[in-house]
Amino acid sequence: MSADRSRSYNLGDLFELVAAAVPDRLCVAGGGTRYTFGEFDRRTNQVAQMLMAQGCEPGAKVAVYAWNRVEWAELFFGSCKARVVPINVNYRYVAHELEYLFDNSDSEVVIFERGFAPVIDEIRSKMTKVRSFLVMEDGTDHETPWAQSYEELVAGQSEASFDNDRSGDDLYFLYTGGTTGMPKGVMWRHEDIFFAALSTALGAPLTSPEEIAERSLPAEFALPSLIIAPLMHGAAQWGMCNMLFGGGPVVLYTGHGFDAHEIWSIAEREKCMGITLVGDAMGRPLADALADGSGSWDLSGLFRIGSGGGVFSPAVQQALKDALPHIMVMDSYGASETGAGGMSAEGGARRFIVSPELQVLDENLVPIAPGSEQIGQLARTGHIPLGYYKDEEKTAKTFPVDAEGRRWSVPGDSASVDADGVVTMLGRGSQCINTGGEKVYPEEVEEALKAHPAVYDALVVGLPDERWGERVVAVVQAREGTSPTLEDLATHCRNFVAGYKVPRAVTYVDQVKRSPSGKADYRWAKEAAAQ
Repeated sequence: MSADRSRSYNLGDLFELVAAAVPDRLCVAGGGTRYTFGEFDRRTNQVAQMLMAQGCEPGAKVAVYAWNRVEWAELFFGSCKARVVPINVNYRYVAHELEYLFDNSDSEVVIFERGFAPVIDEIRSKMTKVRSFLVMEDGTDHETPWAQSYEELVAGQSEASFDNDRSGDDLYFLYTGGTTGMPKGVMWRHEDIFFAALSTALGAPLTSPEEIAERSLPAEFALPSLIIAPLMHGAAQWGMCNMLFGGGPVVLYTGHGFDAHEIWSIAEREKCMGITLVGDAMGRPLADALADGSGSWDLSGLFRIGSGGGVFSPAVQQALKDALPHIMVMDSYGASETGAGGMSAEGGARRFIVSPELQVLDENLVPIAPGSEQIGQLARTGHIPLGYYKDEEKTAKTFPVDAEGRRWSVPGDSASVDADGVVTMLGRGSQCINTGGEKVYPEEVEEALKAHPAVYDALVVGLPDERWGERVVAVVQAREGTSPTLEDLATHCRNFVAGYKVPRAVTYVDQVKRSPSGKADYRWAKEAAAQ
């Protein structure tokens, strides 16, 4: 690729510009593998050319079925350089869900860890759209005579840059977690996802792709950020890209289980300045590890713990601040359909200062007046997705056009806006509980429950009720050695929420089930509560 050619907002183009500006700086580390920006740039050239050698034309889909590892990151950027679409695969999916995802995404190549070979082999005969399988080594010994070696194929390619007419119109997909139905593929143009979610660390919007090289962090501030969330989740992908596009290094947590003590050890060893995670499911065990006296870490260089894709409860946020008084603990608002739109504000959980592209709209797609106490839907215009892949009906519903011809992304997050323009997120409307005509948003009640000292984790759902239509039910994971009663929890919650929001029943579970990214699994919670 000619160094003087005009660049696009293709994510691979943008990375090359940053790599040329800081080639010797640490770029990505994880699981014993380390690359500088220059090394990673050359490695992703090899990955891109390998994908093209596999017959992947622009727009082809390549499924990545793996735990966190540096190869996930190189496949992300290598795919972008090749103008193909990496498909994020949830490694917890069972065979039926995987079969659906590979078919729905039209994946032509499946790249997987050897440990997942048995489930791939189980459904392989049904995957008629897949032309090739590539296996990454993970220390397991499952036989895969039907798969090629990913590493051997990559190593055989040239490290040189190349020109393949990249464009800001090239596609990026993000498959949703499927907590309220089967996963949906959100389709973005590269240029739109960059400005909507991947450039928040750069300050003012770029006026040209080449300008990204001038925005790289000075060397003394380019300290690593630790990405804990899995890269098959948008929050981790976006956190990684924001760091790398700013010239900052990324360290990936590559454990196959959540080990809070190991995470703190990595943060100390790599001298991380920030940690990116998803809500209480990750924040709670990290806070407990700091408080239980079982470890001693030098975290003086850490100044930020940020959550994306899930909001900290006040109790967990305060526990982290108590253990590390010098750090900022922040939430960010984002959705697969809107990008990253705001940062937490003072004055309580779920309050956000959002970007001007986001508005709270009424049912007619008109922005509601600040301070009106009206509840609307948080929406974004401008840089938004093209829609859902192969789902025109859902696309029309989620991406409506207002009376002035503006197209909006309205994913279903209920919100209000105060007189100062601060937005309070109430929750996803599909999970809202209607009890006696009153609306109850589960997140608010969950925060109240998790402030109880005996509650480790909790989800809240609505179950049918003859009198009230629905009743509020809590699904609670108690701390070890405790047995909080419904009366205890109800009395506690009345200090935080109105009486009609207080749980009328509680189901105790050994562990609250969440997705690998830490998001709530409300389908499971309803089933558990009903039983």
